[in-house]
Amino acid sequence: MSDSEVIKILKEMPIFQNLSDEHLLLISKGFSINKVKEGKFIFYQSEESTDLYIILDGAVKACLLDPEGKELILNIFKKGDFFGELSLLDGKPRSATVIALKDSVVGILKREQFLTLLKNNPMIAISLLSALVERIRMTDEMLGAMAFLDVSRRILKYILNIAQKEGEKTEEGYIKINKITHRELASCTGASREAVTKALKILKFKGIIFEKNGHFFISPDIEI
Repeated sequence: MSDSEVIKILKEMPIFQNLSDEHLLLISKGFSINKVKEGKFIFYQSEESTDLYIILDGAVKACLLDPEGKELILNIFKKGDFFGELSLLDGKPRSATVIALKDSVVGILKREQFLTLLKNNPMIAISLLSALVERIRMTDEMLGAMAFLDVSRRILKYILNIAQKEGEKTEEGYIKINKITHRELASCTGASREAVTKALKILKFKGIIFEKNGHFFISPDIEI
């Protein structure tokens, strides 16, 4: 991946949007680039590492795993997203495990480099805090949904959150997103796969969503 391609991705990230091309070039030169195969672990919960990761291509999931292998997905990060910021800031072990959902390319920025960057560019700190607050709000909403909503409404809420960030509006007014697997829906909403299957059938029967050619389409009558 060329420097210009990396800089283009960095420019689109809120935490770096106020930096000049010169600064972005220094960042791109300062981090290492790794290719990660689908299913490979990038780091483990409780691991002693403090680097910041930026997704240059692909997608990863941050999750909690129990001794039996069950997982709870905390977040899914895609091209242009960053992760690993908690250990980067406080220097403590990783709070979650991160696994590649597909073949991915990640840029890795050392903690010392990033802290130097923060000192010289205070606006990055403000943008980083804004991103952290947004993630905390999303986590709070999902915890509330898991505690108080039935499976159908939890799944709908998760799908709507994805649609709000990534959805494309069709000519008919539907919102189109990439199809989400039953496994992902189950892991992200704290439900079993069987419950997810039943819930999706209910949502489809009610006309709230339908599935076609590898996409979910959300009814224009549903507020995003």
